[in-house]
Amino acid sequence: MADSRTVTVPVVVERDEDGVWCAHAQLRPGLGAHGEGDTEEAALEDLREALTGLIEEFGAPRELSITVAA
Repeated sequence: MADSRTVTVPVVVERDEDGVWCAHAQLRPGLGAHGEGDTEEAALEDLREALTGLIEEFGAPRELSITVAA
């Protein structure tokens, strides 16, 4: 069984002028993905599949977690 890893990627979700939900995320500079669907959830699922493919092809981005005072 392959190791699993959770990768957190900020996303932008919006509805276009035709009513289609669009989701966008940038995995790393110059490498991003797009998803769309009839609902926000469908657009996010489409984006999730696209990002999974990019991670399989190019690898997961390096991450750094920082906690800041509110």
